[in-house]
Amino acid sequence: MHLPSARWAIAAAILVVALAAWSRVRPSNTRDWTPDNARLAWAELDGDSVVVHNVRNARYRTADDYTVAWEDRAYDLRRLRTAWYAVEPFEEDWRGPAHTFVSFGFDDGRFLAASVEIRKEKGETFSPLKGLLKRFELIYVLADERDVVTLRTSHRRDQVYLYPIRATPAQARAMLVDVLRRANELRERPEFYNTLTSNCTSNLVRHVNRIAPRRVPWSPRTLLPGYSDALAYDLGLIDTDLPFAQARERFHINERALKHADAPDFSLRIREHAP
Repeated sequence: MHLPSARWAIAAAILVVALAAWSRVRPSNTRDWTPDNARLAWAELDGDSVVVHNVRNARYRTADDYTVAWEDRAYDLRRLRTAWYAVEPFEEDWRGPAHTFVSFGFDDGRFLAASVEIRKEKGETFSPLKGLLKRFELIYVLADERDVVTLRTSHRRDQVYLYPIRATPAQARAMLVDVLRRANELRERPEFYNTLTSNCTSNLVRHVNRIAPRRVPWSPRTLLPGYSDALAYDLGLIDTDLPFAQARERFHINERALKHADAPDFSLRIREHAP
């Protein structure tokens, strides 16, 4: 065998072995998780009633210094009224990289947030490349809204936009129930996060499309979720009659979130300028 051919054969053999090993990597719910990811949320659904277990309610001193409380919260689904879409761009000059999450509002003033994220092990930080290589498990964080918002506005100092979704109470309920069932599935069968195919935004799009098939078509703006609010606006999913630029300004919540971070009615305060 000629030397160049031998090198190609060896390289091909190494690649085959590496791919075989990679294909055998399996997700797990048993690792040394960071405290904020230590528990998986799950729900007991019974008709109009639901009890959500392990609702995260962390209080942050810094983004990395916090005290976590885990709570069981009961909800009456007949009292669910609204759904909200949040976008957190990571860059000011280019909005493409971003995190997105949803929140559900009840007529008693309570809100339940759902954030699809990587489930971090101690010492891990997010990397888009590692997110393609089965390095992170997927987690549905169900949380008090103050937790997920103030982490981003007060401590990470990212900009957050919180948009009302044009949805009936029945549609909001259907989406929340779908989110809760997905959380239950991940508790039983862990999955890997994937930067392109199973990330924060792609999972939310699947929930929307299960309720209203093909409501959100494929778009580069879901791969670059910092632009996903513009896509939602163009699809008529954001409940506003304002031009998009004005709507984006109206639903920018950082100033209100910082001002009312400790207010007992935090979730209502950050919506003071919403319709």
